[in-house]
Amino acid sequence: MKLGRFVKDHKIFYGAVSGDAVQEIAGDIFAGYQVLDVRFPLNTLTVLAPCAPSKIVAVGLNYRTHAAEVNMELPEEPILFLKPPTAVIGPEEKIIYPAMSKRVDYEGELGVVIGRHCQSVNVEQASDYILGYTCVNDVTARDLQKKDRQWTRAKGFDTFAPLGPFIETAFDPSDVLIETFLNREKKQAASTCDLIFPVQALVSFISQVMTLLPGDVIATGTPEGIGPMQVGDVVEVRIEGIGTLRNLVAT
Repeated sequence: MKLGRFVKDHKIFYGAVSGDAVQEIAGDIFAGYQVLDVRFPLNTLTVLAPCAPSKIVAVGLNYRTHAAEVNMELPEEPILFLKPPTAVIGPEEKIIYPAMSKRVDYEGELGVVIGRHCQSVNVEQASDYILGYTCVNDVTARDLQKKDRQWTRAKGFDTFAPLGPFIETAFDPSDVLIETFLNREKKQAASTCDLIFPVQALVSFISQVMTLLPGDVIATGTPEGIGPMQVGDVVEVRIEGIGTLRNLVAT
């Protein structure tokens, strides 16, 4: 099932997406909910980020090809950093190019949406704590990342965590194609089978460090092909089975 978060007539609600139609959901998708017999054409709704995470736990250097691209050794354990909830935007919202940066990059990624309170789980249990999957663009001020030598500022600007368009609950993350397009030109293309640490291992590892709450997102890392965006560019992250996350870069 594809789950989305929408606005119509100033009302925010969750819905189940089927083709070009959305059925309204009553209740909480992270607890009990019911799909109502109330339908809207998708093109009459504003699509929001599909969840409102308390935090985004992102993973650095988690594709073998990306490690080779930046000439770094494969990590022995997942490299973690946080993006704040204030960085989240939805599809078609604008990525704001910060004045203090001279290079802002796209990083297309698979996002894991946590479905329930998750603390100290093992790898075999991890899938039970996942609601579904979405697209993430881990926008990065590359020059500030190099300057600071830690990633909080470079990764944490407002609008630097586009999510969406939907959460796909029926999804196998083990071998799926992730693509990033800049102005319709393909820049990244890789399968999740190239992940150094797969999804279930990440959920388990992170849950040993911090409690994951319903709606939290794990950004699983980006493949090779990272590069800069300019004001006026359109960036799209496409994941087969989920959809396309599209955003414009602006000032």
